[in-house]
Amino acid sequence: MATQHLKRVFKVTGMSCGHCQRAVDAAIRQLEGVHDVQVDLEAGEAIVFGNASDQKIAEAINESGYNVVPAVQPKKGKSNG
Repeated sequence: MATQHLKRVFKVTGMSCGHCQRAVDAAIRQLEGVHDVQVDLEAGEAIVFGNASDQKIAEAINESGYNVVPAVQPKKGKSNG
């Protein structure tokens, strides 16, 4: 049976160069359950494939010296349509 790898996108602030990008990549990549990581410096995003928890990923990013911007949850309610 194949293992399912979730894809999650984390908005990361504070990255300004290739060193920052590599630091975030390395911090996430060392976590158990991470299959692959793609850190996009220009977009300020870390795309994580695997089954590590969101909390562990966010902690790794924070411990490497960068910040994770919380995802905005859609508001429930009536649509204006």
